[in-house]
Amino acid sequence: MTFTRVARTRRARDPLRLAIATSRLAKISPALLALAIFLLVALLFTGLLTLPIAAADGRATVLHDAMFTAFSAVTVTGLVSVDTAEHWSFFGEFVILLGIQIGGLGIITIALLLSRAVTRSFGVQVRIFAQQGIGASKLGEVQSLLRIVILTTLVLEGTLALVLIPRFIMLEGWAHGIWDGLFYAISAFNNAGFAPNPGGLMAYDGDFWITIPVMIGVFVGSFGFPVFLVLMVSKHHWRRWSLHTKLTLTTTIVFLLLGALAWGVFEWSNTATIGDMTVGEKIFHSLFASTMMRSGGFSLTDYGESNPVTLLVTDALMFVGGGSASTAGGIKVTTIAVLFLAIVAEAKGDKNVMIFGRTIPQGVLRVAISVTFLGATLVLVATGLIMTVSDAPLDRILFEVISAFATCGLSVGLSEELHPVGLYVLTALMFAGRIGPIGLASALAIRRRNLLFRYPDERPVIG
Repeated sequence: MTFTRVARTRRARDPLRLAIATSRLAKISPALLALAIFLLVALLFTGLLTLPIAAADGRATVLHDAMFTAFSAVTVTGLVSVDTAEHWSFFGEFVILLGIQIGGLGIITIALLLSRAVTRSFGVQVRIFAQQGIGASKLGEVQSLLRIVILTTLVLEGTLALVLIPRFIMLEGWAHGIWDGLFYAISAFNNAGFAPNPGGLMAYDGDFWITIPVMIGVFVGSFGFPVFLVLMVSKHHWRRWSLHTKLTLTTTIVFLLLGALAWGVFEWSNTATIGDMTVGEKIFHSLFASTMMRSGGFSLTDYGESNPVTLLVTDALMFVGGGSASTAGGIKVTTIAVLFLAIVAEAKGDKNVMIFGRTIPQGVLRVAISVTFLGATLVLVATGLIMTVSDAPLDRILFEVISAFATCGLSVGLSEELHPVGLYVLTALMFAGRIGPIGLASALAIRRRNLLFRYPDERPVIG
């Protein structure tokens, strides 16, 4: 056999070997497969953004800025180290928008699509992984629900684009209007926070035709696909809603109102933000800011001018984030709801955690504690690392770190000032924040051991 034939044979075998390896990984560890896919996608988009054609000036973008932007897009975060409208060309913005769309579908959806393409079927492990992530009540529903997830995303984004595009056309003409309307629609629903125009959404402050649809898109996008699926079937019938749907919507609304109240009170007299506005404008800005704390990333005021206590409140709400299996980040509202209910039950002396006529299993509480501890640990470590390369005050560093972990995108401007080492830290944190809580919760749901023995009970001293 000649050297040419050997080379052709090897090239032909490479895709087969990759398919076999992917199939085995999908069966053994769907969570690890999802992580690997997400990382490869982010690295691919990093490479695309380093191309000269991606920059407005026609020169190659340095690696740390390209990687930071690519990971921010794929993790639907919205933090930027360079101005999106000024630095990137149309090709660069298209790559960013494509990254947002892929990232918005989520690691679970991407893993399912690849697993289906390679193995032609969904294994038991993959189905359990998907059931945990997209809310399927039965393992056999995964394939049909996957189609619904993708279709729902495209329909909601399309509806939002149809509302926004006419207004942008009126302001910017046909070409820029269609592009900006589509960009904002996808960015808003996926809670990405990227803006294609100079000044971002601040440039349209007071234009309710733009700000209100964007706010609604972010709010709806933070619900999560499990909630969408229940609402599509049960609609407004409260009694037919699942416990997850009730907890998600109730907690989301509570945090929305509390966040708006706290943000409005603390910024009411701050002339650098909303202090000089009318009462109606202050109320609207408070609701808008609270909505974006869910992981939206858009802002109508400069957070660098906010009061320190406002930043602290925003830190807390960003850390919580939005709904499970949604485009929002954070530890998720159901996680904090379960922890709160457990505290209430313990204070009342109840053995079980109960809400809405249902008992929450102890295993769910352990997962909630694990996800919260993981999030807090990531934030603590990243904050310490950033402090070693930046002289910025702790409140600004903590704000940027939590925004990165929660894939929120709100910023005090620190990302644009950081040393490349700091950008790499935030890049890793965005990736961990996007896949960490989902991957950990799904992995814990799959890895269940039934031990054949049990040690005697003994209570350590707590508190």
